[in-house]
Amino acid sequence: MKNLIGYSVKDLENVALNYGEAAFRGRQIYSWLYDYKNRSKSIDEINVLPLNFRNILKREGFIFGELMLKEKYLANDGTLKLLLNTRDNETLECVGIPTEKRLTACLSSQVGCPMDCKFCATGKEGLKRSLKASEILEQILFIENEMNHKVSNIVFMGMGEPLLNIDELVLSIRSINEDFDISQRKVTVSTVAIPKMIPKLSEISFQVLGKCQFTLAISLHASNQKTRESIIPSAKKYHIKNIIDDCREFVRKTGRRVSFEYLMLKGVNDKLEHADELSNLIKGFQCHVNLIQYNQIEEVEFKETPLKNAKLFQSRLSNNGVNVSFRRSRGSDRNAACGQLRQNANNK
Repeated sequence: MKNLIGYSVKDLENVALNYGEAAFRGRQIYSWLYDYKNRSKSIDEINVLPLNFRNILKREGFIFGELMLKEKYLANDGTLKLLLNTRDNETLECVGIPTEKRLTACLSSQVGCPMDCKFCATGKEGLKRSLKASEILEQILFIENEMNHKVSNIVFMGMGEPLLNIDELVLSIRSINEDFDISQRKVTVSTVAIPKMIPKLSEISFQVLGKCQFTLAISLHASNQKTRESIIPSAKKYHIKNIIDDCREFVRKTGRRVSFEYLMLKGVNDKLEHADELSNLIKGFQCHVNLIQYNQIEEVEFKETPLKNAKLFQSRLSNNGVNVSFRRSRGSDRNAACGQLRQNANNK
């Protein structure tokens, strides 16, 4: 099967030319494929194409997507969480997060995750496989179709570790930018941090994309190595100070500030001394700390930091000269934190 999702306009023009059609037929496919208002994604339904050409495309194995909708949950705050089936009968999640001015798509880069972060539901069942770029991109189309709105922002904060699928990740960013018409500056790549991969990410981005303007978000979640190892097993292979050094170099090469994700865990990393330690760790370069409210899951012992304590932590960082914001959890009223839809479905 040849999934057309991710094909550029030039690719589709060449498909048309290869089968004896004019190049504009490829542009017609392109317009049909990436139009968020178009809910029909079947080659049979591209009625602007000659019937014979449609039959040729089907015979040659061209398709519009491989994923199928299995379940969806609409939270009280408007957040839409989708569980999608792959052709090899795996499941993955994606999320549409609406606000007054934007629609953010939270995308998965893998089926499951190998990192086994202690606070996360996704890693409980391990890694099944990495996603192809077309499977990553198709999540955007599902969100747009279900919410009847064009996605404006992308965050790779769903299932999986993006830097362990770096080639498909960068290919998907190319298509997000060029085909979905979403600026790189509205794309965020979130990673637990893998040794040697932060420098590689900027290098490949310049090679494939010509520039590196997306936001790099590091799932730091601790102010020191010992605490980080206690909640992120893979941290043993990548010292927190080395992560910060690589982030400094990323900023130097790209001119883009780094965001540090910091999940507030009661009694673990939320004391004022942790705020001071974090401030000292990241001082001196262009960065931002995003404090995150923990979305409680039953399988782990961590608890949510009280809002009052989280605000005191935020104030201490701010007083220390750190750019900081606080993000409350979205969609948690449906017991649908990242990984839980898939986990619940697998347990049925």
